[in-house]
Amino acid sequence: MNKPIVGILTWREGKRFAEPAYFKRLLRAGHKLGMTVFLFSPADVNTRKRQVRGYTASQTGWMSSLYPWPDVVIDRYRYTPTQAFKDYVAFRKKGVFLYANNRLANKWKVHQVLWKDERMRRWLPETNEYSRTGLQAMLARHPLLYVKPSNGTGGRGILRLERGKNGYRLLGRDKERAKVESRPQNTDLLCKKVDRWVNKGMFVIQQGLRLELIDARSNDMRLLIQKDGNGEWSITGYGMRLGGKNSATANLHGGGKAVAVEPFLERHFGTDKAQAILAECRQLARQTAETIEAHFGRMIELGLDIGIDVHGKVWLIEVNPKPGREIFKELGKIAQYQQAIEKPLQYASYLANEKKRQRAEA
Repeated sequence: MNKPIVGILTWREGKRFAEPAYFKRLLRAGHKLGMTVFLFSPADVNTRKRQVRGYTASQTGWMSSLYPWPDVVIDRYRYTPTQAFKDYVAFRKKGVFLYANNRLANKWKVHQVLWKDERMRRWLPETNEYSRTGLQAMLARHPLLYVKPSNGTGGRGILRLERGKNGYRLLGRDKERAKVESRPQNTDLLCKKVDRWVNKGMFVIQQGLRLELIDARSNDMRLLIQKDGNGEWSITGYGMRLGGKNSATANLHGGGKAVAVEPFLERHFGTDKAQAILAECRQLARQTAETIEAHFGRMIELGLDIGIDVHGKVWLIEVNPKPGREIFKELGKIAQYQQAIEKPLQYASYLANEKKRQRAEA
């Protein structure tokens, strides 16, 4: 069958794009696979003529051309609190394309979906919608909590609240990822600070986990599970992220460092326990993908943030439907990095060919 035409839906302003370095690699991968791949935004679509103004990268910058209707569209439009994002949501609801991936809901709704599946519950920390009364109740149950934006990404807007002997320690990163720290002396002062931080936005409160396996630094595992060219889920790879000192998160954007998983876990838990933890993480990833797809529909890839606490217990911290893959580059795993870029295109090709086959058989 012919190689398909694949559109990548994303934010665009003039010739500025949300993820330019990644998109250039994605376009190169599409060319290598013999596919027609281009970037576009909702404003670039002419439904009447069934044409799309698409963008590709050249040595001199971004260039645009008119393209025929794509066989498949990969949605990489990420959340921002802007009118442009609202316009994108309205555009997605029109359903004018065959999408390789559906949209995922906010953190609270995703948690509710996962919690309803009893197979998932052993991996889920207690999570609730933010309210002052909810915060006070969870503070009574847990000495460590996280307050997170429901739609946040990259560690922005996250607060870490820890109860100590002389009050509380509050660590966080604001919308620009700058570090914030304070030490409220009592619960009332803490709640006032958190209320101001939340500022009537949509946030969740999550049970904090003891993840400081090294030097009192936060750490977690980023696992990437993707559809392959046969339409099957497969785990592309994983890496540990070690947070910077006095950081609320382990995000690489916030000064975190990537290290290989196996030696890290073996150093802390021994070989047998480390292998058992990894097997459970793989089981968690496949179950998460199954549960998410059963509710939200077709997905193309998921980046899972997995916590492994000081006792070796595995926790699912967060699910990202439009994940990065830079951790493989940081680890020097170039083959895995390239695979992580190519797999979504291979799955899009599979999807387009399946559609053509079904039409031929109809």
